[in-house]
Amino acid sequence: MTKIGTPEDPVRVAIIGAGPSGFYAAEHILKGEDVHAQVDLFDRLPTPFGLVRGGVAPDHPKIKSVIRVYEKTAAREGFRFFGNVKIGHDIEVEDLERLYHAIVFTVGCETDRQLGIPGEDLPGSHAATAFVGWYNAHPDYANDEFDLSCERAVVIGNGNVAMDVARMLALTDHELRQTDTADHAIELLDAKEIREIVVLGRRGPAQAAFTNPEIRELGEMEDADVIVDPAELELDPASAAYLESENADKTTRVNVETLRGFSERKPEGKQQRIILRFLASSVEIKGDGKVEKIVIGRNELVEEGGSLRARDTGEREELECGLVLRSVGYTGIPIEGVPFDEKRGLILNDGGRVLDSHDSGHKVGHYTAGWIKRGPSGVIGTNKKDALETVQHLLADIESQTLLKPENPDPAAVEALLAGRGIRYVSFEDWQAIDQAEVGRGEPHGRPRVKFVRVDEMLQTLGERVSG
Repeated sequence: MTKIGTPEDPVRVAIIGAGPSGFYAAEHILKGEDVHAQVDLFDRLPTPFGLVRGGVAPDHPKIKSVIRVYEKTAAREGFRFFGNVKIGHDIEVEDLERLYHAIVFTVGCETDRQLGIPGEDLPGSHAATAFVGWYNAHPDYANDEFDLSCERAVVIGNGNVAMDVARMLALTDHELRQTDTADHAIELLDAKEIREIVVLGRRGPAQAAFTNPEIRELGEMEDADVIVDPAELELDPASAAYLESENADKTTRVNVETLRGFSERKPEGKQQRIILRFLASSVEIKGDGKVEKIVIGRNELVEEGGSLRARDTGEREELECGLVLRSVGYTGIPIEGVPFDEKRGLILNDGGRVLDSHDSGHKVGHYTAGWIKRGPSGVIGTNKKDALETVQHLLADIESQTLLKPENPDPAAVEALLAGRGIRYVSFEDWQAIDQAEVGRGEPHGRPRVKFVRVDEMLQTLGERVSG
């Protein structure tokens, strides 16, 4: 029997999830000179690139340029893309175990964390994940509805996603029409009556999770003043001492400096206001059949176990609003047949090796990378190092031949299986045709692309291409 990973018997790897982690894992596997590998990258959508396509704000085209790196990976020998194939529906994990020597799960964290407060589920209260997906033309959110007829919206959270949704609510029609924002979102955002967007952070300005460019951009908008009360920037002793110490990171220092700059600005009388507040937590959302008010609790920072924690002071304030967007983090969704850590919302793993249980060893041939491995943290590039750690474990297991023993590792076997089940999968060449069609739709309007919003539209475009 030949050794797996040789030219005669290449290691066959299935990667589930075609976001940044999936592409970085594929790159690390395929560029190795000592191991001969074939990688099949699966995604439930016909479109690759995950949150780079469906999560990055439309007015951030430079961030999306990382796609060119992933296209180079897709051009490598041994790479195939199987879009429009859902694991656990179209094909099972057990099927993959019969076809591949290793499986890497890079599915990300697909749903939002709950606030756990009364009124959270009232109409008009939405997860930021839904709003982001809606304006980014993600098929899962094509039919979602957002009432933007109110005068005040509240965004809960202090990370980059919270900054994105606040900014998207305040962009002018002129700004939006230079982007690939979904057409349905442009129309509704242009007709909005929102004039004030309040962003609530439960801790202080020195603990905010947004990055420097995200906060700086708020001050550069065409028709929105950024308001920060100087009193909101009064730091507690521990935060002040941290900022003055050598341990303070540059991001935190620049964030606080930028916020201080906002607090010293005089409003220019623009049509909209973005108000940034700190030490403020949502306690309850009130309304008769829809969001009408939010109850805000005032916090103080206390040192506990070497870190600063937000503690409720008992002080309350009610603020009228008609829209609440909750941006307090993402969590993973279990996959049938894959051990899951319910408490953390992640695949159970040790450095990327999937574990059978908390107190047992590696589930042979099963790996994970990205958010579903470590949690929703870091920027896009963070996933490259994270994927490398996982792939190094995989390569070590190839060397020791500690892999799955598939019944039929022939590359044609998965195509035959999908064909037998009537699954219309989308290859990378098919995706490139969809891509060209979207770009073509945008050209007459001076836009980078006009996205297809529904899967059937994408498949219909491919049908026309094939029949033509």
